[in-house]
Amino acid sequence: MAKFDANSTLKRLQNRYRLVVMNDDTYEEVVTFKLSRLSVYITLSTIFVVLTGLTVALIVFTPLRLYIPGYGDINATKELRDLKLKTDSLEQAVRYKEQYLDNIRNVLQGNSPLQLDTTQVEVPKSDNLED
Repeated sequence: MAKFDANSTLKRLQNRYRLVVMNDDTYEEVVTFKLSRLSVYITLSTIFVVLTGLTVALIVFTPLRLYIPGYGDINATKELRDLKLKTDSLEQAVRYKEQYLDNIRNVLQGNSPLQLDTTQVEVPKSDNLED
C-alpha cells in the first residue's frame, strides 16, 4: 500500500511549468505563462466561485426569481390560492347544476324509475281535541 507523503504532494503542486503560445506559421512566441498546478487550481476555483456568485446575484436581484418554483411574490401566491379556491367552488357548482339538469331530463323523458316514498310517518295524537 502506497503511503501518502504530504511534502511530495505539496512539491508537485508548486512545480513551475511554462505555457507557451506560438504562431503556427512563424513559430514566434506570442505569449508565455509561468504556471504551477496550485496557481491553476486557485485560478479555476476563483473563476468558479465568481461565476456562481454572479449567477445567484442575477437570479436573486432581478425578476428572474419569479420563474423559480416557490420563490414567487407573496401577493401573487395569495391571489393564486384565492383563485384556486374560487375555481374549485365553481367546478363543484357546475357539477351540481349538471347533475340537476340530468335528473330533470331523465324525469321528463321517463328514463328514471319512479320511486315512491314508503316511509311510515307517525303522527302524534293530540289528547285535547277542541271542536
